[in-house]
Amino acid sequence: MAKKVAILTAGGFAPCLSSAIGGLIQRYTDVDPEVQLIAYKNGYQGLLTGDYLEVTQEVRENAHLLHLFGGSPVGNSRVKLTNAADLVKRGLVKEGEDPLKVAADRLVADGVDILHTIGGDDTNTTAADLAAYLLANDYQLTVVGLPKTIDNDIVPIKQSLGADTAAEQGAIFARNVMAEHNAGTRILIIHEVMGRNCGWLTAATARKYHQWVKEQRWLPEIGLDSRAWDVHAVFVPEADVDIPKEAQRLKKVMDEIGCVNIFLSEGAGVAEIVEEMERQGLEVARDAFGHIRLERINPGVWFGKQFAEMLDAQKVLVQKSGYFARSAAANTYDLLLIRSMTDMAVDYAMLGESGVVGHDEEKDGRLGLIDFNRIAGGKPFDITQKWYLTLLTDIGQPAPVARPEDQLD
Repeated sequence: MAKKVAILTAGGFAPCLSSAIGGLIQRYTDVDPEVQLIAYKNGYQGLLTGDYLEVTQEVRENAHLLHLFGGSPVGNSRVKLTNAADLVKRGLVKEGEDPLKVAADRLVADGVDILHTIGGDDTNTTAADLAAYLLANDYQLTVVGLPKTIDNDIVPIKQSLGADTAAEQGAIFARNVMAEHNAGTRILIIHEVMGRNCGWLTAATARKYHQWVKEQRWLPEIGLDSRAWDVHAVFVPEADVDIPKEAQRLKKVMDEIGCVNIFLSEGAGVAEIVEEMERQGLEVARDAFGHIRLERINPGVWFGKQFAEMLDAQKVLVQKSGYFARSAAANTYDLLLIRSMTDMAVDYAMLGESGVVGHDEEKDGRLGLIDFNRIAGGKPFDITQKWYLTLLTDIGQPAPVARPEDQLD
């Protein structure tokens, strides 16, 4: 009897979800056309409720179209299977039910032999919880995850799917935003980039944008000056931001060229912002995973207020590239990465082996199947990397000083 395979995407979007679904469908069709395929709608939410789409013959024949689009055609949600209280509140399980058992029983009822989860650290640690429950309770089911996150912060995975595309798209977004430097005088532009605890995306976006600036021909005689278009500061959660000292440096930039352009990770300075909010008795909103709702505290606006007076800025412009970048279609680099990982994910799944497919940093970056119990979130960006230090030198920013670990939460 042919195996039945289920696919789900979960967590925030990244420029790989649609393509990863397409890659899995194509690989299964090549390996065994008799394999049945379904896709649970809206991630673990659809798994709990039994809401799924059938992968028809029409979809199989046209799966290549999924590589052309961003987002996820089957939908996402932020659902944690070990947070029963939240799931009861959302009406996804009943009071007293074990969500892991509900999910496992649903997979059995739907006749699923293999489950593919495509998501970040939360998605795959949730998959690990589910896989452990299945194993402990003698459910015969294979779970193989694929690593998705634009933050590129999954331990021990070297490069997560979609992260490079997100950095590229953030750099494209910045080209239009930085053109605003001549919309007035003494303008402070803050490009806020996604990255809760990890500054990789902010640094990679700034690097790609800075490279674009270096590759252009400029005409400073008429005001088309590379210095005004370039990055002047990069702030990430892993590095301490000495605001008075940086303001002193950036004030000279403002005085000389009439603008300052900052690339800011949304997680930078969060500890200070939260401390200030709690001092004022304000509620700090959190999601089902306990993460601070960064869109509610607006780090870019906070940093803008800190720097505006010190730089004598006449206008502050805060622009966020997150949703623009994370919903893009995968670029060539990511398409190749996706293909290699989806092919391997199918091969391991057909062998009945569970885990997460990725390039293992603890095994010389080799692509393979990583045990779920080794997967963790919160991998910090290494601010001592040569390419990052070179970027900071290029833009005149001092070498970073690491923040105390207790402030990186």
